Amino acid sequence: MKKHNLKIYNTLTKKKDLITPLKGNKINLFVCGPTVYDFSHIGHARTCVVFDCFAKYLKYLGFNVFYLQNITDIDDKIIQRAREKGVSAKDLATAFEKEYLKDMKALGVTSIAKYARATNYIKEIISQVKRLQEKGFAYTLADGIYFDISKFKNYGKLSGRTILQAEDGISRIDHSNNKKNRGDFCLWKFAESKDAWEPKWPSPFGAGRPGWHIEDTAITEKFFGAQYDIHGGGQDLLFPHHEAEVTQMEAVSDKNPLVKYWMHTGFLTMQGQKMSKSVGNTTLISAFLKRYSKEELRFWIAKNLWHSPIDYSEGAMIEVKASLEKIEELLRKLKTVKSKVKGSKATKALLGKAKEDFYESLADDFNTPKAFAVIFEFIKEINKLLDENLVGKKDADQMYKFFVEINTIFGIINFQKLKKSNVPNEVQELLKTREAYRKAQDWQKADELRMEIEKYGFTVDDTAGGTILKKI
Repeated sequence: MKKHNLKIYNTLTKKKDLITPLKGNKINLFVCGPTVYDFSHIGHARTCVVFDCFAKYLKYLGFNVFYLQNITDIDDKIIQRAREKGVSAKDLATAFEKEYLKDMKALGVTSIAKYARATNYIKEIISQVKRLQEKGFAYTLADGIYFDISKFKNYGKLSGRTILQAEDGISRIDHSNNKKNRGDFCLWKFAESKDAWEPKWPSPFGAGRPGWHIEDTAITEKFFGAQYDIHGGGQDLLFPHHEAEVTQMEAVSDKNPLVKYWMHTGFLTMQGQKMSKSVGNTTLISAFLKRYSKEELRFWIAKNLWHSPIDYSEGAMIEVKASLEKIEELLRKLKTVKSKVKGSKATKALLGKAKEDFYESLADDFNTPKAFAVIFEFIKEINKLLDENLVGKKDADQMYKFFVEINTIFGIINFQKLKKSNVPNEVQELLKTREAYRKAQDWQKADELRMEIEKYGFTVDDTAGGTILKKI
């Protein structure tokens, strides 16, 4: 698969665009991280897993990927929660940042090269605010410095909202009765009091703290400059957050576009309702992983198209378990193939076509539902060949390697688990006894034991290459 064949749905252009890096083979990827005032839920996990898989896929294609994620550790929600708990905002944010990083490790998210904590970039934030003032895009009110959206001619190009349509979305976050436009957003909030729970930093325009949106552009400008390749995040961040990022950074730099490709993951819902802390229908990552493995969680997320909604249900997870068991069963079979039978052209062609179709699906908008449909059709066909003893060890090894390759991108197979037998000792003993009856040609007793084995959830297939045990 050639890297220039990769197309991705771009929120900015509203179509699938060919991925071509701004500089050579290097892709700079930024994804909005958490506001660390609470534990992370599986809605957050969806975005994290999607971009972990996508970054690993880009690396598989040969791109040099630098994946940057911010940590919002200063925010009104953090200050409010710290006040409620009687701790400092810094201590609260640090504690929940540790929990978030623990969740990322538990999820197998390993592609992020740098976590950038917002409070480590106050100097860069102040610099952006000053430059926006100098260029005439910012104005000062009693409570802070605001961006005048009427001064930026391309406002709304990402979300499709006009200045009038921007009013409600921004005013609920940055409320001030004296703003020039209700959609204007805050760049720097002045300290309101000597409240111990209100963090503040000195600046040329007065002590205070950064607005939400400018944290991200200050961080990306520091690492990537005024323009970069891909920005990711949940659909809920498209407006006002990402629109504000585009507006302020392009205003500062006079360069367009800030980001070449915008990728927004679909909502994760529960019974059709968006999972949200404010609604109270969240399932924490840590709690979810007590019931399911990280591989099951990653596969559930990965098998759905990244920008489509995904609904959580117990039924969906039962399907996930069954699907992964099919993969595991095949891999166990492939590992036991000892036959020196020469693989047929049909067998080789089957593997070749599966690989080609799988990667072709991924190259078309990272279409994972289509890619995994290819895999399960492949499993069905290979099982038929294995049953007929038409797969030799060499071909079996190549097939196994294909699944190892898939796993470097998606992290959905626990190969350590495969080393352990999934067959209970009782079934193994019954199988040995049955084999003895078969050698003695006592077919009645062998059939009785076959039925006994089925009570444990396994079927027995007697093939030319030997007896194969399958989980029902």
